[in-house]
Amino acid sequence: MENKVVITGLNMITSLGLDLKTNWENMTAGKSGVKGITLFDPQHTATKIAAQIPDEFEIYSKKFCSKRLSRNLTRVSKFGYVCAEEAIEKSGINFDLYDKTRCAVILGIVNTGFSSIEQNNSSKKRIIKEMTNALSAWISMKHKLEGPSYPVSTACSSSAYAISIGYDLIKYNKADFVLVGGTDSIVDPEHIDGFNELYALSLQNEHPEKASRPFSKDRDGFVIGEGAGMLILESEHSALNRKAEIHAEICGYATTNESYNIMSPMKDGEGMARTIAQAIKNSGIDKEDIDYINAHGTSTPLNDKYETLALKKVFGKKAYEIPVSSLKSMIGHTIGAAGAIEAAATIMSIVTGILPPTINYDNLDPELDLDYVANESRQKDTQVALSNSFAFGGHNASLVFKKYDSN
Repeated sequence: MENKVVITGLNMITSLGLDLKTNWENMTAGKSGVKGITLFDPQHTATKIAAQIPDEFEIYSKKFCSKRLSRNLTRVSKFGYVCAEEAIEKSGINFDLYDKTRCAVILGIVNTGFSSIEQNNSSKKRIIKEMTNALSAWISMKHKLEGPSYPVSTACSSSAYAISIGYDLIKYNKADFVLVGGTDSIVDPEHIDGFNELYALSLQNEHPEKASRPFSKDRDGFVIGEGAGMLILESEHSALNRKAEIHAEICGYATTNESYNIMSPMKDGEGMARTIAQAIKNSGIDKEDIDYINAHGTSTPLNDKYETLALKKVFGKKAYEIPVSSLKSMIGHTIGAAGAIEAAATIMSIVTGILPPTINYDNLDPELDLDYVANESRQKDTQVALSNSFAFGGHNASLVFKKYDSN
């Protein structure tokens, strides 16, 4: 038996806010969350900017985390835990009415944030804090969930992969409820130095809010962001049975590997195009029906060029008619959390009929000539939308969402 897979809960924490509502208001207003780094003294790093979570997070987190639990969580894990708990709370789900062996937690986790930043605060509980499976375990233990519970690690596409796994568990009747998402922060000297060594980060330190410039001619690298995104997936039957609010439907995906280069995407976007085309085919949606694309859009020279070329390969002339935007222009690249945060925003576009903008799109690149929703949000009735995630290692993912229809 195959089930229709619906989304009954979503939440995000980013540099623009600590909950879904605040984030969405700031995203659609085109605000930037990029500022000078304050988590450590960046005087010795070439890049001195990042999209950090607001300082109010520690106070906000006390609503969901006891002092005892907080001592066992890294800052990154706490992002994810708080984000997940608020998503669960607002979904109104009562796990006591479920078979808990059919409730799963699948999360995209690249790292737990146990860097020099964390160790300077406290090096205690090291083993527990370093476990990449810790967050899924903590959430499962909180609600006594006994289904599959584990992390997925495919770099920048990790949480998109987690969503695809959750989709399969629901669709093929192996679970009734799956919490999917991701959390991440690499705002630390080690990662910033490492990415600077690869010439991957923006060096526009003088004007942080202008540094992330996806699809612009003067883009010079991505800006590191931090945060968490969570989605609740259920079978349509389960959602209707408990009279849950259904935000949207996930109708298909593709996950592929380019097997080309550990860092660079396949030339001319060939691998990206294959992923997008496969996702659309798997979803059963006609490519002519795609209304909006939430791009990976990193603000790096190759990604933005090749993603644009990939969209042209897949959609042909139709590519020029589909609005495309990059959240990374506002919240930076949240690495392992990016796929889930951007999926949540894609769903919000379907729910609200508002497309978030690509800010800092001021210097047009003649090679990149699609409709990038420049600088201001846009009203558009969106029935079907695509969310892309393309990672180091060639781990690509594309997710297809559509407006929920009970028929």
